[in-house]
Amino acid sequence: MRLGVLDVGSNTVHLLVVDAHHGAHPWPAHSEKVVLRLAEQIGPDGALTGAGADSLVEAVGMARAAAAGLAVDDLIAFATSAVRDATNAAEVLARVRDATGVRLEVLPGADEARMTFLAVRRWFGWSAGRLLVLDIGGGSLELAAGIDEDPDVAESLPLGAGRLSRERLRVDPSGLVPPPAEVVAELREYVDEVLEPVTEKLAAVGWERPVATSKTFRTLARLAGAAPSGAGLWARRSLTRTGLRQVIGFIRHIPPAKLPELEGVSAGRAHQLLAGAVVAEAVMRRLDVDALDICPWALREGVILSRLDQLEPK
Repeated sequence: MRLGVLDVGSNTVHLLVVDAHHGAHPWPAHSEKVVLRLAEQIGPDGALTGAGADSLVEAVGMARAAAAGLAVDDLIAFATSAVRDATNAAEVLARVRDATGVRLEVLPGADEARMTFLAVRRWFGWSAGRLLVLDIGGGSLELAAGIDEDPDVAESLPLGAGRLSRERLRVDPSGLVPPPAEVVAELREYVDEVLEPVTEKLAAVGWERPVATSKTFRTLARLAGAAPSGAGLWARRSLTRTGLRQVIGFIRHIPPAKLPELEGVSAGRAHQLLAGAVVAEAVMRRLDVDALDICPWALREGVILSRLDQLEPK
């Protein structure tokens, strides 16, 4: 079957279309995304702004038209933390449904962690043993650990790179001034505080193989010397704590507007990179993880695999 997944995230609206059947590797047939930065379009009252809602309706409508043009048999549409946390989420979802016919399902944070864990488990297989999976998004951080396809612990924390850049680092709108050292130090203290109870849960479960997914971790790994995207999906990539600390050491002094000049850093996410790096370092330090394997599969692939598992094999 041809399956479409529409992921309304904190940074992008991403349509992924795959050709797949039960028990087979889902092969991508089409991918397109629009950068909306919904997490940065939340007003002081916690509601998604009118402009943010307008852009979301337009992006979902375009994605539905693309899916129809590609003869998608089934379109799964879901939204993560930006819409999930908005105080006017119900109104926004109703507007999207009425304008486009697409019913966006709001994915709870714990389910987001579980779906990502499933994707990582399928990618690495049972030989990976007990897994630890970390995923830094725009609005939240997902953490999961366990031995099966369903993790023993699945948590979501409000430590997304976009959220922290806006609320804690207060990145200069011009992008020409790096955040002051004292503000970065305050962010570290805050991240440690939020992480403490969850890292204790994860440590109690334990793991043999620590893994990271997400654009943030891939970018940090690239800056630390991992293979570029051009090396292909199957190239082994990792991020060490030592390499990450070196990356933080130089990006904290670079204005956000200049970060896209570094290989592997996208212009759309450059302003979030330092906050994401601080979160990554804090998690690795608190969990005493020396190195993370980078997995190319994450939430969207997990949603696809979960849907395929529900199909009756023919």
